[in-house]
Amino acid sequence: MVQALNTALRRVPPLAIYIAGALPFLWLVWLAVNGGLGADPVKALEHQLGKWGLQLMIAVLLVTPLRRFTGLNLIRYRRALGLLAFFYIALHLTVWVSLDLQFRWAEIWADIVKRPYITAGMAGFVAMIPLAITSNTFSIRRLGPKTWQNLHRLTYFAGLAGAVHYLWLVKAWPPEPIIYLILMIFLLTIRMISRLGR
Repeated sequence: MVQALNTALRRVPPLAIYIAGALPFLWLVWLAVNGGLGADPVKALEHQLGKWGLQLMIAVLLVTPLRRFTGLNLIRYRRALGLLAFFYIALHLTVWVSLDLQFRWAEIWADIVKRPYITAGMAGFVAMIPLAITSNTFSIRRLGPKTWQNLHRLTYFAGLAGAVHYLWLVKAWPPEPIIYLILMIFLLTIRMISRLGR
């Protein structure tokens, strides 16, 4: 079953992931234009973009455990998933800076410094920047596979920071952000156990 699925997936180019990954954004834009985002469209847009970015980060980190424990091989799509995650997180930040706080830089900086959930989110985003920049074959050759792999371990920090950001943001204990945080901790634990077992 898994082998048949892997064979079928070989016919699906990574470009299809980029196209599919852009569709939710286009749908969100359509909702925004047509007044479908509720009473506070900016907050709805900001929240949804961030949530999709976090979900894509989880998808990126699930690729290796899925291959290891089930045999399902999605490695060829990991770069596309990672870049889409960065795309949505960058849009999330852009909406916050431009539409929510309207480029009030003093207020933005004060929020980053004083509000722990924003500090965590910003730290996660900053960690994603070198990941996005080096998500190409040229960078692997330039840095060398070992250095590149070490750099891309920042994915775990970025994902964990994003999950913490989301949980602190909601200022309550609803199940969804808790599940994301548990998943991130679980995936990080698997990674650490795997490294210690080598």
